[in-house]
Amino acid sequence: MKIGELAQAAQCTVETVRYYEKEGLLEEPSRTSGNYRNYSAMHLERLRFIRNCRALGMAHDEIRKLFALLEHPASGCGGVNQLLDEHIAHVDIRIAELTQLKQQLGELSQRCQREQAMNACGILKRLASMEPEARQQRQTHLG
Repeated sequence: MKIGELAQAAQCTVETVRYYEKEGLLEEPSRTSGNYRNYSAMHLERLRFIRNCRALGMAHDEIRKLFALLEHPASGCGGVNQLLDEHIAHVDIRIAELTQLKQQLGELSQRCQREQAMNACGILKRLASMEPEARQQRQTHLG
């Protein structure tokens, strides 16, 4: 199948297919005599796998690790469970970060509860006067 057909079957864009090829997540296909990419059912299966992993927030390195584990079908799935447990821990950290962000935004929102002139807006005044917090190193796999 051609790249457009693959993209449509996987419900993504042609650019997404090319990007995953460039990233090494999707193997390059064979070429037709006219030099068009010729994708197989294996490409579609792998692309769907990648897209499902990405929908779960997995990073490319995590997907690469899963593919490496898949290369040893006779081995146990302990590595997959470990990778998923690590990803869950990353999600927990991100939830904590987002909870803190929501709290900060809620506190900021409380500074202006009624319609007034811009120069009296408590939110804008606070944004202009508050000291920026030191940028914290993210603790997730996303960096």
